[in-house]
Amino acid sequence: MYMPFYGLDWTYILVIIGAVVSMIASAGVKSSFNKYARVANRAGLTGAETAERILKANGVYDVGVTHIRGELTDNFNPKTKLVNLSDAVYDSRSIAALGVAAHECGHAMQHNEGYFPLRLRSSILPVANIGSKFGIPIILIGVLLASSPRFLGGSDILIRLGIILFSFGMIFQLVTLPVEFDASRRALATLENMQLMAPDEVDGARKVLKSAAMTYVASAAATILQVLRLVLLFGGGRRRR
Repeated sequence: MYMPFYGLDWTYILVIIGAVVSMIASAGVKSSFNKYARVANRAGLTGAETAERILKANGVYDVGVTHIRGELTDNFNPKTKLVNLSDAVYDSRSIAALGVAAHECGHAMQHNEGYFPLRLRSSILPVANIGSKFGIPIILIGVLLASSPRFLGGSDILIRLGIILFSFGMIFQLVTLPVEFDASRRALATLENMQLMAPDEVDGARKVLKSAAMTYVASAAATILQVLRLVLLFGGGRRRR
Protein backbone atom coordinates (compact mmCIF):
# COMPACT_ATOMS: atom_id res chain seq x y z
CA MET A 1 0.00 0.00 0.00
CA TYR A 2 1.03 3.66 -0.24
CA MET A 3 3.27 5.16 2.38
CA PRO A 4 1.15 7.16 4.85
CA PHE A 5 1.44 10.90 4.34
CA TYR A 6 1.67 11.68 8.03
CA GLY A 7 3.66 8.60 8.93
CA LEU A 8 7.05 8.66 10.61
CA ASP A 9 9.40 8.54 7.63
CA TRP A 10 12.68 10.17 6.81
CA THR A 11 11.12 12.57 4.28
CA TYR A 12 9.50 14.46 7.14
CA ILE A 13 12.91 16.04 7.68
CA LEU A 14 12.20 18.08 4.52
CA VAL A 15 9.18 19.68 6.18
CA ILE A 16 11.23 20.43 9.30
CA ILE A 17 14.00 22.02 7.24
CA GLY A 18 11.47 24.21 5.43
CA ALA A 19 9.87 25.28 8.71
CA VAL A 20 13.23 26.12 10.30
CA VAL A 21 14.38 28.13 7.27
CA SER A 22 11.11 30.09 7.27
CA MET A 23 11.40 30.78 11.01
CA ILE A 24 14.97 32.04 10.63
CA ALA A 25 13.98 34.32 7.74
CA SER A 26 10.98 35.66 9.68
CA ALA A 27 13.13 36.38 12.71
CA GLY A 28 15.67 38.09 10.48
CA VAL A 29 13.20 40.51 8.90
CA LYS A 30 11.70 41.39 12.30
CA SER A 31 15.15 42.01 13.74
CA SER A 32 16.22 44.19 10.82
CA PHE A 33 12.97 46.12 10.74
CA ASN A 34 12.99 46.73 14.50
CA LYS A 35 16.59 47.97 14.33
CA TYR A 36 15.90 50.61 11.69
CA ALA A 37 12.44 51.39 13.03
CA ARG A 38 14.27 53.12 15.87
CA VAL A 39 16.27 55.35 13.51
CA ALA A 40 14.47 58.45 12.19
CA ASN A 41 15.13 59.65 8.66
CA ARG A 42 16.72 63.08 8.50
CA ALA A 43 14.16 64.45 6.02
CA GLY A 44 11.43 63.98 8.64
CA LEU A 45 9.09 62.23 6.20
CA THR A 46 6.49 59.67 7.25
CA GLY A 47 5.91 56.45 5.38
CA ALA A 48 2.63 57.80 3.99
CA GLU A 49 4.22 61.06 2.80
CA THR A 50 7.04 59.14 1.16
CA ALA A 51 4.62 56.85 -0.66
CA GLU A 52 2.58 59.77 -1.95
CA ARG A 53 5.67 61.56 -3.25
CA ILE A 54 7.01 58.44 -4.97
CA LEU A 55 3.71 57.65 -6.68
CA LYS A 56 3.31 61.19 -8.04
CA ALA A 57 6.94 61.41 -9.14
CA ASN A 58 6.54 58.21 -11.14
CA GLY A 59 3.28 59.18 -12.80
CA VAL A 60 1.08 56.84 -10.76
CA TYR A 61 -1.86 59.15 -10.14
CA ASP A 62 -4.68 56.62 -9.72
CA VAL A 63 -3.28 54.88 -6.61
CA GLY A 64 -4.03 56.08 -3.10
CA VAL A 65 -2.19 55.58 0.19
CA THR A 66 -4.08 54.37 3.25
CA HIS A 67 -3.55 52.89 6.69
CA ILE A 68 -4.04 49.21 7.48
CA ARG A 69 -3.92 47.53 10.88
CA GLY A 70 -1.35 44.92 11.82
CA GLU A 71 2.38 44.36 11.96
CA LEU A 72 4.26 44.19 8.65
CA THR A 73 0.95 43.80 6.81
CA ASP A 74 1.95 46.39 4.20
CA ASN A 75 0.83 45.65 0.66
CA PHE A 76 -0.30 47.07 -2.65
CA ASN A 77 -3.80 46.02 -3.70
CA PRO A 78 -4.20 46.30 -7.49
CA LYS A 79 -7.98 45.78 -7.25
CA THR A 80 -8.59 48.73 -4.95
CA LYS A 81 -5.52 50.59 -6.24
CA LEU A 82 -4.34 51.33 -2.75
CA VAL A 83 -0.92 51.19 -1.09
CA ASN A 84 -1.81 49.87 2.37
CA LEU A 85 0.69 50.81 5.06
CA SER A 86 0.72 49.19 8.51
CA ASP A 87 0.79 50.76 11.96
CA ALA A 88 4.59 50.83 12.08
CA VAL A 89 4.94 52.41 8.64
CA TYR A 90 2.10 54.83 7.85
CA ASP A 91 2.85 57.55 10.43
CA SER A 92 6.40 56.48 11.23
CA ARG A 93 9.40 58.62 10.26
CA SER A 94 11.88 55.76 10.55
CA ILE A 95 14.29 54.51 7.90
CA ALA A 96 12.53 51.14 7.99
CA ALA A 97 9.15 52.75 7.36
CA LEU A 98 10.37 54.66 4.34
CA GLY A 99 11.98 51.55 2.89
CA VAL A 100 8.80 49.49 3.24
CA ALA A 101 6.58 52.29 1.90
CA ALA A 102 8.84 52.69 -1.13
CA HIS A 103 8.78 48.93 -1.72
CA GLU A 104 4.97 48.85 -1.88
CA CYS A 105 5.09 51.80 -4.26
CA GLY A 106 7.43 49.67 -6.34
CA HIS A 107 4.58 47.20 -6.77
CA ALA A 108 2.24 50.03 -7.77
CA MET A 109 4.78 51.11 -10.38
CA GLN A 110 4.98 47.55 -11.67
CA HIS A 111 1.22 47.39 -12.01
CA ASN A 112 1.11 50.79 -13.71
CA GLU A 113 3.52 49.72 -16.44
CA GLY A 114 2.20 46.13 -16.81
CA TYR A 115 5.34 44.45 -15.49
CA PHE A 116 5.22 40.92 -16.96
CA PRO A 117 6.26 38.86 -13.89
CA LEU A 118 3.55 40.64 -11.89
CA ARG A 119 0.92 39.86 -14.54
CA LEU A 120 2.13 36.26 -14.67
CA ARG A 121 1.86 35.94 -10.89
CA SER A 122 -1.67 37.33 -10.95
CA SER A 123 -2.70 34.80 -13.61
CA ILE A 124 -1.26 31.91 -11.59
CA LEU A 125 -2.80 33.00 -8.28
CA PRO A 126 -6.31 31.47 -8.75
CA VAL A 127 -4.88 28.05 -9.64
CA ALA A 128 -2.31 28.29 -6.87
CA ASN A 129 -5.08 28.98 -4.34
CA ILE A 130 -7.05 25.98 -5.57
CA GLY A 131 -3.95 23.80 -5.44
CA SER A 132 -3.06 24.90 -1.92
CA LYS A 133 -6.59 24.19 -0.72
CA PHE A 134 -7.41 20.95 -2.54
CA GLY A 135 -4.04 19.42 -3.52
CA ILE A 136 -3.40 17.50 -0.29
CA PRO A 137 -7.05 16.36 0.19
CA ILE A 138 -7.08 14.97 -3.37
CA ILE A 139 -3.85 13.10 -2.68
CA LEU A 140 -5.27 11.64 0.53
CA ILE A 141 -8.43 10.52 -1.28
CA GLY A 142 -6.21 8.80 -3.82
CA VAL A 143 -4.30 7.06 -1.03
CA LEU A 144 -7.54 5.82 0.54
CA LEU A 145 -8.81 4.50 -2.79
CA ALA A 146 -5.49 2.72 -3.36
CA SER A 147 -6.42 0.18 -0.68
CA SER A 148 -8.94 -1.26 -3.12
CA PRO A 149 -7.59 -2.90 -6.32
CA ARG A 150 -10.83 -1.85 -8.00
CA PHE A 151 -9.88 1.84 -7.77
CA LEU A 152 -6.12 1.47 -8.24
CA GLY A 153 -5.99 3.22 -11.61
CA GLY A 154 -8.22 6.04 -10.40
CA SER A 155 -6.22 6.47 -7.23
CA ASP A 156 -3.01 6.92 -9.21
CA ILE A 157 -4.65 9.62 -11.30
CA LEU A 158 -5.94 11.43 -8.22
CA ILE A 159 -2.54 11.34 -6.54
CA ARG A 160 -0.81 12.73 -9.61
CA LEU A 161 -3.50 15.40 -9.99
CA GLY A 162 -3.10 16.38 -6.33
CA ILE A 163 0.68 16.72 -6.68
CA ILE A 164 0.29 18.80 -9.85
CA LEU A 165 -2.25 21.10 -8.20
CA PHE A 166 -0.09 21.52 -5.12
CA SER A 167 2.89 22.31 -7.36
CA PHE A 168 1.17 25.44 -8.64
CA GLY A 169 1.78 26.92 -5.20
CA MET A 170 5.49 26.30 -5.75
CA ILE A 171 5.35 27.95 -9.18
CA PHE A 172 3.57 30.94 -7.65
CA GLN A 173 6.28 31.27 -5.00
CA LEU A 174 9.03 31.13 -7.63
CA VAL A 175 7.35 33.76 -9.82
CA THR A 176 6.94 35.95 -6.73
CA LEU A 177 10.72 36.21 -6.27
CA PRO A 178 11.52 38.44 -9.28
CA VAL A 179 8.43 40.54 -8.49
CA GLU A 180 9.65 41.23 -4.95
CA PHE A 181 13.29 41.75 -5.93
CA ASP A 182 12.29 44.23 -8.64
CA ALA A 183 10.00 46.16 -6.27
CA SER A 184 12.88 46.55 -3.82
CA ARG A 185 15.23 47.62 -6.61
CA ARG A 186 12.76 50.28 -7.70
CA ALA A 187 12.25 51.39 -4.11
CA LEU A 188 15.92 51.91 -3.35
CA ALA A 189 16.63 53.62 -6.68
CA THR A 190 13.70 55.98 -6.16
CA LEU A 191 14.65 56.85 -2.58
CA GLU A 192 18.15 57.69 -3.77
CA ASN A 193 17.27 59.47 -7.03
CA MET A 194 14.58 61.62 -5.39
CA GLN A 195 16.97 62.31 -2.51
CA LEU A 196 14.33 61.33 0.02
CA MET A 197 17.06 59.67 2.06
CA ALA A 198 20.77 60.18 2.49
CA PRO A 199 23.10 57.45 1.11
CA ASP A 200 23.74 55.96 4.54
CA GLU A 201 19.98 55.88 5.20
CA VAL A 202 19.40 54.13 1.88
CA ASP A 203 21.87 51.48 3.04
CA GLY A 204 19.71 50.93 6.11
CA ALA A 205 16.58 50.64 3.98
CA ARG A 206 18.43 48.20 1.73
CA LYS A 207 19.17 45.93 4.69
CA VAL A 208 15.51 45.96 5.73
CA LEU A 209 14.29 45.12 2.23
CA LYS A 210 16.97 42.48 1.74
CA SER A 211 15.93 40.68 4.91
CA ALA A 212 12.28 40.93 3.80
CA ALA A 213 13.20 39.40 0.44
CA MET A 214 14.77 36.46 2.25
CA THR A 215 11.34 35.56 3.68
CA TYR A 216 10.09 35.03 0.12
CA VAL A 217 13.15 32.94 -0.71
CA ALA A 218 12.56 30.86 2.42
CA SER A 219 8.87 30.43 1.59
CA ALA A 220 9.73 29.27 -1.92
CA ALA A 221 12.33 26.84 -0.55
CA ALA A 222 9.84 25.42 1.96
CA THR A 223 7.24 24.88 -0.76
CA ILE A 224 9.78 23.18 -3.02
CA LEU A 225 10.70 20.83 -0.18
CA GLN A 226 7.02 20.01 0.38
CA VAL A 227 6.54 19.15 -3.29
CA LEU A 228 9.71 17.06 -3.24
CA ARG A 229 8.39 15.16 -0.24
CA LEU A 230 5.12 14.42 -2.01
CA VAL A 231 6.98 13.09 -5.03
CA LEU A 232 9.26 10.95 -2.87
CA LEU A 233 6.36 9.57 -0.85
CA PHE A 234 4.08 8.72 -3.71
CA GLY A 235 6.45 8.50 -6.65
CA GLY A 236 3.83 9.60 -9.13
CA GLY A 237 1.45 6.90 -7.99
CA ARG A 238 3.79 3.97 -7.42
CA ARG A 239 3.00 1.63 -4.63
CA ARG A 240 5.38 0.34 -2.02
CA ARG A 241 5.60 -3.43 -2.23
